[in-house]
Amino acid sequence: MRQELMSLPKGLAEDVSRNLVMVAQLIDEDPEKAYGYSRVALRLASRVAAVREAAGFAAYATQKYSEALAEFRAARRMSGGVELWPVMADCERGLNRPERALAMAGEPEVQKLDKAGQVEMRLVAAGARRDLGQLDAAIVTLQSPELASSAVHPWTARLRYAYADALLAAGREREAREWFAKALEADKDGATDASDRLAEMDGVEFVDAFDEDEVDEVDEDSDRGDVVDVDVDVDDDEDDDFDEDDSDDSVGDKS
Repeated sequence: MRQELMSLPKGLAEDVSRNLVMVAQLIDEDPEKAYGYSRVALRLASRVAAVREAAGFAAYATQKYSEALAEFRAARRMSGGVELWPVMADCERGLNRPERALAMAGEPEVQKLDKAGQVEMRLVAAGARRDLGQLDAAIVTLQSPELASSAVHPWTARLRYAYADALLAAGREREAREWFAKALEADKDGATDASDRLAEMDGVEFVDAFDEDEVDEVDEDSDRGDVVDVDVDVDDDEDDDFDEDDSDDSVGDKS
């Protein structure tokens, strides 16, 4: 990307770079803001492949699948690479065209992908099978040497999780639990909610320590402060000593 930006005038390259950095920083926590920055970068340098790719991922994160697909196609034409092939296929799924995603899974481009890309393509193809109601085919699609391997890679947790989820959808609960546990074992970065799925299958419920109504009551009490009733015995003689004129003076705040 840096080499592509170097072809731009210095000031323009800096502006584009700043916007791309914001896209990368925000795309997970605030996709809409990331999308906005990507549109600015796109207006500034639409002929740079990295900009089109970033715009594609920002659109994809906000479920603008048609726009994302167009940007990915443009980036691929400019760069000549195949690494965007799986996410392009997933855009077809997002557009309710799982048959096209499956067709892409059988294209020669898949063989040019690295291992991570091939696993990603397998995940997309399995998802397309599920979109079509073909659960057994989805399960078979995910069965692979990568799934059977005990080695842990960045994509391992997601692959095991997808397999567990497909098994559960097919009613194979015992096997599903086993694979959710394996997904959790490989999920060092919290990429999946395998722990929650396991807890759900085991019937574990997480209950808040305080009910919302109880919390509100506690807050109200804390605002008012503790009220303590104190019984004070006042001697009748002392009471008589009070002058009537003094009775109008405020002894304490009665409010």
